[in-house]
This record gives sequence, structure tokens and C-alpha cells, in this order.
Amino acid sequence: MLQVIAESFFLLMTTANLTVDVPMQSPEQLLGIYYRFPVENPWHKGEISFRGHEKTILEWKNQAGVSWDLFPDLEHNKLKTGSGNPYYQSGAKEFNLQFRDGKLIGFLFGSDFFAVADYVGIPQLSGGLKGYLSMGLLEVPEGFGYGVSFYASVWSLINKPLAGFQIGLPSTWITPDNRDFKKPLCPPGTVARDNWPERGPYYQDVFQTIEGGIGYWVSTQFGSTQPKYRINGTPNGYNHEISSPGWGFGSVTPLKPEEIGIAQLSNSLLIPPDGITFGKETRGAMIGNAWMALPLTDSNKTSHGPTGEMCWTLFLNTSNFSGPVAFWIPEIWSYLSQSYPAINGRGLDNQPGRIASGAMEINTVPYFESTDDAGDIYRRIPQLRFPVNQNGLTILMRDVRLYSRLSIYKRLKDWSAGKPFPHGRFDEHFDACRVPRIRSHPFSLVQGEGNTPLFAENILEPIVTEKDGSYAFALKWLSSETEGLFPEYYKLKDQVMEPVEIENVPQETNLVNQQFIEYNFKNSYQHVSVGNQSENDAKIAAGPFNIELVDGSIVTYSWYRFIDQPALNRFNWSPSKREKLQDLVENIHSEWSVRKEFMSAPQLGELVALDSSLVLTPPKGLEIGFVPIATRQSYQ
Repeated sequence: MLQVIAESFFLLMTTANLTVDVPMQSPEQLLGIYYRFPVENPWHKGEISFRGHEKTILEWKNQAGVSWDLFPDLEHNKLKTGSGNPYYQSGAKEFNLQFRDGKLIGFLFGSDFFAVADYVGIPQLSGGLKGYLSMGLLEVPEGFGYGVSFYASVWSLINKPLAGFQIGLPSTWITPDNRDFKKPLCPPGTVARDNWPERGPYYQDVFQTIEGGIGYWVSTQFGSTQPKYRINGTPNGYNHEISSPGWGFGSVTPLKPEEIGIAQLSNSLLIPPDGITFGKETRGAMIGNAWMALPLTDSNKTSHGPTGEMCWTLFLNTSNFSGPVAFWIPEIWSYLSQSYPAINGRGLDNQPGRIASGAMEINTVPYFESTDDAGDIYRRIPQLRFPVNQNGLTILMRDVRLYSRLSIYKRLKDWSAGKPFPHGRFDEHFDACRVPRIRSHPFSLVQGEGNTPLFAENILEPIVTEKDGSYAFALKWLSSETEGLFPEYYKLKDQVMEPVEIENVPQETNLVNQQFIEYNFKNSYQHVSVGNQSENDAKIAAGPFNIELVDGSIVTYSWYRFIDQPALNRFNWSPSKREKLQDLVENIHSEWSVRKEFMSAPQLGELVALDSSLVLTPPKGLEIGFVPIATRQSYQ
């Protein structure tokens, strides 16, 4: 899965004049009962009142008895929460007041809308589109689990940032190949073992993953009409997820030292915690994506959590950057085995990867529901747009390649034995690469709380094309009148949601007049600190510096000697191991330039451009062996 997230159905108020600059005059105007629709548990209904008799501090208390302080910022239509808020660390730090026609109608907390008690209107629900557009690999030859590369299309799916919206654009999953292991990989106490019995008895696909890719996420703090590229993965059955050299997936609070698992490798591409942004024009251009197992560190055969040498390394190929970006530190995969020795040697630090499919994951999409005078149910989702080529196709993913040890893995091992440093091409050796055949999976999307099937077979179909032995996964649009436009309006007929044209939506439903609420949170990612802060600061070689991204956020970063970066501080590596890794990275910086070709170019299509602010030139004297590390991301 690209990301595991608990789905909630929530009420979001949306009309053309939903949010207006009408500041509240006094805290007294906020007092009262609020609820999240539908009210499914005591956390979904609560009251804003004064704490105590002094009437200076507001308090939110839900029907579960949980309460926290609120501090009014009425000039900006916000109520800031206190540290007692249990969602504070995940970035939900304030109640954003919402208005209609100058009247308070509720507040937005995270992605949930809490309405005033007397609210009447059309609710915006979550679950307007759910499921996958996916393909599978027909055969995966033995021995080709040491890397995967592919190209995926990048485009703006929406025309404005939306709250409560999560769709992953085409990507894949990598899990350790444990098909020969017949014991539970996830011990009791992990999210997967305790909550997902359907994944048992062995939990092979949720034990450890490398996932992420291009997409839109509910947890994004700086909304954009464009997708972002985010690393993601879990080393421990989804107890936590890792997304950058310092932060996890969905939290603005830095990871604890023992949770950090990604190290910066590139000396010319910065990784922001909210995701890598693209240039301003993304209309179906391709991004090359590769995860390659590299023996960057030596294995550790200790009996207490033995660790392998495989460092899964991200390579990107774009019009303004090409090369390795970051890698997973092997110890993060073996950490769980320290308390669960049954899985010694079963993690991604030691096992080849298993790659079997690729997909768009449609996770969280808002929708409206209303009825006409005859009682028929109509629904509306946001307008979703797809790029279409001259053949009426939307290319989602293409040119999948699988790699063996004879790829760059063996050549790096040979270098450590005294041979020349490898050029970097993945497929130089004949037996290094295989091109798997792929097939599309049946179209399967559902809608609403009851998972009503959505009928769109007369609009588009998933297909696979082949040319000169290379395959592409695509959507075929069946009518030129609807090319690139996913159906927006639906009517329930015979227990299926069927698309309808806007002119056939009855006026009394009022669906056409609704507007989906825009994303407007902008919570800052807190400063990364691992260990002694004064020691960390002393290791800064240059900085801090600030850059502004296309999403309007400001990223603060500093330059570190590679081995001194905060992500590597917690590991008690010997001086010789540290210097050996530093020497290897200096060779990478010297021999593998940002214009070097590592993976084959896409058979068709142009390369996308990354946000130029993220493509850096190292300061003078720090060109080799130093890396930029993001330490904060905030709104200007």
C-alpha cells in the first residue's frame, strides 16, 4: 500500500462564499456545541466554553471527556490549541473558523469539519472515490530482486488544493522476499499484527515496505495543485512510517532518533519533509524512478539484531537532475529483530526485494450527496483531469525494469575489492536487467460509505501497450468528448453509481452550486535535532540557508559532511566504518554527476523538471563529500 490511513467520514461545509474575512469580535461568539457528521463516537461532538470563571481561556471538551485549551486568534479566524491536544504532534494545531454569508458555521480541525449545532446544509463527505487503477507483472525471474526502475507521468490532477484529498499517482511497492518463510513476520504490538488479521498469518506484504512516489496526501502541510514526490516506507508493520532524513509520514514533529531510517546522499538535490516539488508546468511529463539495492555499508553479524549490507537507494531521472538522492539505512530494517529474533535476516537489509505490481491508489476523495424531488440519489466528486496523448491514451507508468546482483550492486562490491569505480549505468551487464511483461487489472472503484460500485466502463478502461519489447500501463478514453475528464456527477441506479452529465443533474439537488473546501493549513515542520544540539550545530559546514518552493513554503537547510549529518548520529559505528562510507560517498560525488545517465531513457515522452529551487550547487570547498540537510519547512 502506498500509505495506510484510517478512513474517516467527515462533514466539510462548502459553498461559493464559505470562507470570508469576517473576524469574530469576541470569544463569546464561539461558545456552544459543535459536531462532526456523522457522529460515530463521543469524539465527534463537543463544546467550546470558558475554562473556569475568569473567562480568559477557552476550552474544547468532547463527549469522551477529553479536553484541551484554545487560544483565540480572531484576527486570522483561528483558535490555536494547547499541548493537551492529542493531535498536536501530527500537525493539527488549530481550529480554522469557517463562515457562510458572514455567519460562523463551524471550524475545520485537520481534515474534519465540526459544524455548529444548528447547521443546515449539504454535507461534504469523505469516500467519493476509493480503489486502485493497477497493473501486475506477469513474471518476476528469480535473482532479479536487487532493483526496479520505471517511468511515471506527472500532472496536476486538480485545479486547486483540496482539503481531505489523497490520491497517489502511479508508483510501486517493494517488500522483502519472504515467500519461503512460514512464520509471522510482524510480532504482537505492531499495528499490522494487532489490527489486520486479514494480512495474516505471515504478514508478508505489511511487514516492511518501500513505497511512496508522486501524489497528493491528506498529511501534506503546504497544499498545491501539483503533486509532490514523497519517499515513504515502514520498517515495523506500520508502527511508524519514514518519509525523509528526519521526519515521518504525516507528522510535523521530527522522528525519534531510533526511528530515523533515511540518509541524504545527493550533494545537489534537497529533500523537503513535505515532499519534492516540481516545476510549474507538469502536463504528463515523465519522472524516472529507481530503487536500487547498493552495498554501501558492511554487514554486522552480531547475534543481537544482525544487519545486512543492502542500502536501498533512490535514483531519480528528470530534465534538471539525474542520480542517487537518498538511501535507507540498513539498521532501520533489522531494529525490530532485536526484540523479535525470529525475523533475523528477514528484512530489506538482507533480503532481495519483491516487486509485483504498480498502481494509482485512490484513498480519500471528498464528495457531496443530495436527492431530487423523486428521491433519486445524486453525488458529485471534484473534477479530476488526466493528460491525453494523440492516441487518446493517458500513460500512467512505463518501461519497468528489474535488476540482478550483476547490476550496480556487484560493481560496487568489486570496487571495494580494488577494482575501478563503476560508471553507474544499471544495465551495462547483459544479465543485469530484465523487462517483465505486464497486464492491466480490471477497473474497480467504489464510492460512499457503503462502497457502492462506480460504473465508468463506457468512459475509460485500463490497458497495456507494447512497442519494441517495452510496455506501458495506460488509460484508454472511449469517447473523444470526455477525454481526460473523469466523471464528476453520478446517479444511483440499480445499486450502481452511473455518470451523468451536468445538465442532467436536477436543480433541486443544489450539487452544481457546491464548492469543495480548499486546503489551507500550512503547519511548520519542527526543527530536526538528534542527540546534543550544540554538537550538531558544531558539525554544520555552511548555513543555514533558505529557499522558497513553488508551493510557497520556505525550506531551511544547512550543509554537513556526509557522515556527520543528523540522520547518522545515532549509530555507534566504528571510525573505520564511518570513514569507509565517507570515502565511498566522495567517489559517488566525484564520478556520478547530476547529468549522468543511470537508467535508460523513456521509450516515449519527455522528462519532467523538478522545482529548480531544490537543485543546489554546493558551496565552494564543499563540492565533494558534503550534503544539504533540511532542518525546517514553514510558510513565509
